[in-house]
Amino acid sequence: MSVAYKYPRAILHDDIILLIDLPFQDKDLAKAVAGYQGWSKSPKGWKYAARPEVVQDIKRLLPHTIIDPKVIERVGRVEDDAKTVHELKMADNVDVRMPVKVKPFDHQKKAFAIGTTIPFAALLMEQGCGKSMTSVAIAGHRFLHDGLKRVLVIAPTSVVPVWPREFNDYADFPFEVRALTGTSKEKSAQLNSWKPNPDVLQVAVVNYESTWRMEEALAKWLKAAPSMVICDESQRIKTPNATQSKCVHRLGKLARFRLILTGTPVTQSPLDFFSQYKFLDESIFGGSFVQFRNRYALMGGFENRQVVAYRNMDELVRKAHSVAYRVSKAEALDLPAEITQPLFVELDKKTRGIYNELKKEAIAELDSGQMVTAQVVLTKLLRLSQIAGGFVTDENRQVHAVGKEKLQAFEETLDDLMAAGKKVVVFARFIPEIEAITRMLQEKGIDHGVITGDVSQTERGELVEKFQKDPDCRVFVAQIQTAGLGITLTAADTAIFYSMDFSLANHEQAKARIHRIGQKNNVTYIYLLAKDTVDEKVFDALKAKKNVADSVVDNWRDFLQ
Repeated sequence: MSVAYKYPRAILHDDIILLIDLPFQDKDLAKAVAGYQGWSKSPKGWKYAARPEVVQDIKRLLPHTIIDPKVIERVGRVEDDAKTVHELKMADNVDVRMPVKVKPFDHQKKAFAIGTTIPFAALLMEQGCGKSMTSVAIAGHRFLHDGLKRVLVIAPTSVVPVWPREFNDYADFPFEVRALTGTSKEKSAQLNSWKPNPDVLQVAVVNYESTWRMEEALAKWLKAAPSMVICDESQRIKTPNATQSKCVHRLGKLARFRLILTGTPVTQSPLDFFSQYKFLDESIFGGSFVQFRNRYALMGGFENRQVVAYRNMDELVRKAHSVAYRVSKAEALDLPAEITQPLFVELDKKTRGIYNELKKEAIAELDSGQMVTAQVVLTKLLRLSQIAGGFVTDENRQVHAVGKEKLQAFEETLDDLMAAGKKVVVFARFIPEIEAITRMLQEKGIDHGVITGDVSQTERGELVEKFQKDPDCRVFVAQIQTAGLGITLTAADTAIFYSMDFSLANHEQAKARIHRIGQKNNVTYIYLLAKDTVDEKVFDALKAKKNVADSVVDNWRDFLQ
């Protein structure tokens, strides 16, 4: 009795392609198909992402396979989305209504159009290109038109306080935003006590390090209503086996919409894409890092554990960009010449206690009837500024370290800029800050130059020339009062203000070191601000083009409180 031969079949199961009824002797061909994700035990078959290249490879390698119409339909939707994304990128003008209070730039309109066309999008926009504002607009559109009720923003610690400002400054729709603070237990309690409100978009912001410690509360909050998860600076989850990354992957699966935001998706190797896209859309590169690595890297070295070369890079880039919008400051020609970006640093309890005690003493002294002069108030503010930066000088002029919060935020920011291939100028007011920054650069092996008041004019010229001409000299550290005049640092288009002095003239001169003739790119100024301290008041005054010294006599309480 003859038995009818079963042709292999490609079916759609749980939104993946399942290759079934394939003779065992063809297993090597099955593993060679792009998007291979391993073996399914129930139902039995070979698993693949539902993508066009998978169907193409099945037809090429296993031509007798019967492909189910549902597979063709699902893959067709993927192709249509990719085509739409490509057309939006290529369009001269994109006519969209973004629910924001300001006029968006053309590149932001394109990113918004892509982010509202497909449910999972990557905004690979360089720092200063407005990806946060674009994300606010995408979330608002989903709230107004697609039933979105909740957004979870996961961000680096220094960026968490920025997000409430972004929503307050830009969102032209009803919202409530909360930056979760305190211990993981306290953050979980803040979420659990947040009552649903269908009339507003509820936005919670949390740092990456807290996610796995409060995963249960975050998951419960996301599952309670149609949700979106935004991973800001998503390179933070580039390590697929890290506890933090695994948690974010799981949280992403609970959301109807997902965004990743980063200007540096690749910091070490092209394999950095995997974990970020596993969160974003697992169908693109699959769920197995081993399978992903085997397709895009050649292994060698000791016990065959080292990547010795990369392959199929055209395919990797094409797949990554099928759901992504990439733009640099140089490409975004409609950007302003100068971009200001505050980053907030949360002081720990010890540092906050020292700061509050000193502030209390200053207010008591000024309230006691002592003559309030600019010099007296500025002296009080000076000591508070020192504490915000991590140091304080006592009556005997001895310097004491009181906290490393701002230094840690600086390191995190610098690492991102170094990974992006940037040269960076760092401005700081106090010598202990400069010494701490210099020690960090030395420990990291980053070639750099330093100018303080103790550096001679001859040495300054040599240091500046090296920074301007030597590609290996990546960082230039400058004391604001010393380096504010007479030098050109246009090799960098990014400056970090670790701390600020109170002079508007000094501040403007410092900025002019990189924003001057010879600068070919848009310039970004990043300010590290200790949250709820004099840092914020000084920043607001300088941003408004006010000299702090001219403002403190009549408004000293505003600066201290």
